[in-house]
Amino acid sequence: MTISSSLNASVAGLNANASRLAAISDNVANSSTFGYRRVETSFESLVISGNGGKYVAGGVRADSERLVDQGGSLSPTSNPTDLAVRGRGFIPVALASEVDGGNGSPQMLLTSTGSFRTDSDGRLVTTSGLVLMGWPANPDGTIPPFPRDTSDGLEPVRLNVNRLIGEPTTSVNFGINLPATDTESTASGVPQQLSVEYFDNLGRSETIGVIFSPLIPASGSSNQWTMTVTDSALGGAVIGEYDLTFDDARGTGGTLLNVNTLSGGPYDPATGRLIVQVGGGPMEITIGRPNTSEGLTQLSNSFAPLSVSKDGSPVGNMTTVNVDANGFVHATFDTGVTRIIFQVPLVDLPNPNGMISLDSQTFRPSIDSGTFFLWDAGDGPTGDVISFALQESATDVARELTDMIQTQRAYSSNARVIQTVNEMLQETTNMVR
Repeated sequence: MTISSSLNASVAGLNANASRLAAISDNVANSSTFGYRRVETSFESLVISGNGGKYVAGGVRADSERLVDQGGSLSPTSNPTDLAVRGRGFIPVALASEVDGGNGSPQMLLTSTGSFRTDSDGRLVTTSGLVLMGWPANPDGTIPPFPRDTSDGLEPVRLNVNRLIGEPTTSVNFGINLPATDTESTASGVPQQLSVEYFDNLGRSETIGVIFSPLIPASGSSNQWTMTVTDSALGGAVIGEYDLTFDDARGTGGTLLNVNTLSGGPYDPATGRLIVQVGGGPMEITIGRPNTSEGLTQLSNSFAPLSVSKDGSPVGNMTTVNVDANGFVHATFDTGVTRIIFQVPLVDLPNPNGMISLDSQTFRPSIDSGTFFLWDAGDGPTGDVISFALQESATDVARELTDMIQTQRAYSSNARVIQTVNEMLQETTNMVR
């Protein structure tokens, strides 16, 4: 019984070291595979109770585990949609075959890195057929609320290179100096005019006309103007009219003193803004707060539109795409506008090592891994998303080769034990003869 248990234990040792060698060979073979997680094999002894005080060899058992929570270092690339997770968390992906099948929501898989390129449908896909998943943004670039404990809200991240976008103008800032000499009794009274282009809700170019008419007094200076605002989208109709009075006191001379609304939206002295209704809706115009040098001033003898700025943009084509550290996918257009079109969350689980390993460095949540949660990248326990980068293999080739030498020696030793047991059994057989 004892000698046969020695044989069985050595056979178990051969099998255990063969399993360890299989894991080592897999690690070495994937030493250049981006996103690969190494497999580690550990041994556990088996103890069998003997009879009559005799020792019985139990042998050994090998257990292999993929260390999903141990990633590799990051390697820079030149592709803006090469993505890697720095820290904890995984990028959600799905198989292109399941997405194309259209049979309900595709199963969410997880990976730590991927080199994504657009396919014929504009989706970001890897060469192995993994589609990047994310939450679609609203037309204004905001991300609506989605459930965080399910993948139901995720959609394939799609980049439409033929996408057109325009932003309507909603605010205009005036930095204009009016000539103080134009409000003197000897002035000609000729109005000062200004045209400001803006973009309507359909991206069309329209114009706000601003006429500054000085009030000419019988003597001295009035320091008063009437500002009339018109809109080309309404056929040149007046959309606001305001009486402006400027201060001439020492220290505050040339600044706005008072604004009286004749028509249009009211002026707010706390913010220095007024609101007028153009053809597409309300527009905010900043003319400055009283007794400050911002906005409108009245100094010297020259009309000077020093700074007239506005938001909005004409219709433009998408030119580039980039993903920031928080997982927001930004599309940049040839007009200089940047808009968020998707958000890629990071998925975290209590036990990443409990996930089921699949092809192409992907993993599927399981009962052992625990319930997953979709975080904003950089929030909670998750790390951030790095673009222009891929995560290298977690394999340390030097360590694997060292383990391979140890495994080879252990395998040879077990084989030697079997040979010794065989010789002992042979001697026993010779005794019978």
